[in-house]
Amino acid sequence: MNKFFSISIMVCALAFSSCKSSVKVDRTHAPAAGPAPKIQVGQYQLSKLENGLTLIVVENHKLPRVSYSLRLNNDPILEGDKSGYISMAGDLLSAGTTTRSKSQIDEEIDFIGASLNTSASGVSGNCLKKHANEFISILADVTLHPTFPADELEKGRKQLLSSLESEKTSPDALSNKIGSVMNYGVNHPYGEQMTEASINKFQREDLVNFYNQYFKPEVAYMVVVGDITFEEAKKQTEQHFASWKRGDIKDKKYDVPAAPSGNRVVFVPLSGAVQSTIDITYPIDLKPGTQDAIVANVLNNVLGGNGFQARLMQNLREDKAYTYGAYSSISPDEVVGSFSAGASVRNEVTDSSVTQILFEMERMVNELIPDSTLQLVKNILTGNFARSLESPQTVATFAYNIQKYNLPADYYETYLQKLNAVTSADLQAMAKRVIKPGNAFITVVGNKDIADKLARFAASGKVEIRNADGSEFIDLKPAPAGVTVKSVLENYIKSIGGKEAIAKVKSFEQIGTMNMSGMELAVNMKMKDLTKFKMNVSMGAMDLMSQVMNGDKGYMAQMGQKEPMDEAMIADVRQTADLLSTLNFESYGMSADLLGINVLNGEEVYVIEFKRKDGTSVKESFGVSSGLKLLGESVDSDGMISTSQYKEYIASSGVKFPSKLVQSAQGQEVVFLIKEIKINPKLDDKEFSID
Repeated sequence: MNKFFSISIMVCALAFSSCKSSVKVDRTHAPAAGPAPKIQVGQYQLSKLENGLTLIVVENHKLPRVSYSLRLNNDPILEGDKSGYISMAGDLLSAGTTTRSKSQIDEEIDFIGASLNTSASGVSGNCLKKHANEFISILADVTLHPTFPADELEKGRKQLLSSLESEKTSPDALSNKIGSVMNYGVNHPYGEQMTEASINKFQREDLVNFYNQYFKPEVAYMVVVGDITFEEAKKQTEQHFASWKRGDIKDKKYDVPAAPSGNRVVFVPLSGAVQSTIDITYPIDLKPGTQDAIVANVLNNVLGGNGFQARLMQNLREDKAYTYGAYSSISPDEVVGSFSAGASVRNEVTDSSVTQILFEMERMVNELIPDSTLQLVKNILTGNFARSLESPQTVATFAYNIQKYNLPADYYETYLQKLNAVTSADLQAMAKRVIKPGNAFITVVGNKDIADKLARFAASGKVEIRNADGSEFIDLKPAPAGVTVKSVLENYIKSIGGKEAIAKVKSFEQIGTMNMSGMELAVNMKMKDLTKFKMNVSMGAMDLMSQVMNGDKGYMAQMGQKEPMDEAMIADVRQTADLLSTLNFESYGMSADLLGINVLNGEEVYVIEFKRKDGTSVKESFGVSSGLKLLGESVDSDGMISTSQYKEYIASSGVKFPSKLVQSAQGQEVVFLIKEIKINPKLDDKEFSID
């Protein structure tokens, strides 16, 4: 070892020894947090065209891709009795232009490997750098020259109606609807709801009028991010959007909704639900881009923001095991913000869960949040903010927000300083302002049997039973004297052709299609001797799914993988093959009760509940005047709710069959269309072989 190296080691050792003797470290406490640094946010550049269109460019040359996002900053619009036409207009922007058909647009986008999305608030997409000029040409054409073709409108209308129908079995969708209605009212843009009537009422002219009035450059921002220079983006934007004409868009003002003077409990019944979806909600006055919004965000992360450290999660999941997750949100908005706290819980603990959510809300108001909890949340938010800066899209969003909300230029650069300045006293003051455990709408979607248990939370002592659109829920009324399960079912059999005609049907074949998530598949269903059944779903020459039963045994197959049917499934399929099974329910081990008269799509129906021995059930609705079966609602052993709508009956050999079957479960919808029905065709037993 050389001398110099030895002396260096000695000097370092002496220095370390000196530090050990002069500095004392208190290991009983975590070190105090240092001052928050000023963040260096990525650079962006701005420009404004003469017509008022604002260009925001964030250069990032790491990958050869460019994204374009044209965003409109319009005030919310009240649609009235044509609710749904604005979203439809946004969807149909890419359905055709004055120079391109929908198929041409789709082909051109696919050819360059790009993506294109449209909505009522703008147009966006991305592409490879080498295709940027072609892509922005298509984007500009879609933005400036849409034609809203009538045939595409009708397709879109059907999709909206289908989506509306599927929401009827989705607890989350129903909860969101009733929460919006209660918070804002049906005469506010945030509270109005699409209905079957409103979707069927708007026409192409309404879409065109919306576009002509609100798609204007002075309220638009073109945000460009990626492998492109500011000069290139500016040249592209001027070339394609300089001809966009200004308009006269008037500001829209609405009454500001207020929280209720006392708690109101609003219950939306969902037949057969084994869980309750709870949402404690109300409107608040909280504007984005303010210090109040930062404080409220910290507050929400203590109460019920994402993460297991939040109080609602710790209480309802970790301590009580009432739910898989409990959350809250405190949402700022330019027009009116909102508070929400809730969870999906088992039926039997619904009232207990409401108690605990209100308890945690009261704690936020009445107790000072410990510094250790505050620091933990600050650390989480700081980390999230730092990670978000890795994306150039974040820089673009920051730039857009600064322009949209007129924020200080250094708002995000000093964000961590503003976050670090939040104190426990600030949080309690904000809690007293925005957390209102005594002035809330307590909305619950679930089984009506538990509704009465919630009356104690209402200031009035009463539970309001409503439909998800806010209208009064009308319970079943009793059937007239003399109407029984037997008489309703006999009338149904008569309405579809009568026993004699049905008894002559020894076999049948139904040929049609199944539409699922926009994909159309071929469906073929066969029945023979009331005991043999086969259904096949295919796409072209490829079999996707099949069910086969030979009377005693059966199997299901998906993509070539076979699984034998269990006894319960065999019983279900056998019942499907029996055209008189509804009348002969007792032979299938079922009991039935006539529940009363309901209203379905404006028509009175008798509702009969069929119960199986395993505890599962199905409710079927039969038209009072038509006698036809119109709806089936079932609950399986796992508590999953599904519905089947029977529509557009057609006759074949004197027997009526529904030519359209709409099945919904867990927010998903499948539509079966029967195009051909063959009665008593010659069917070979080999078709029903399970070997």
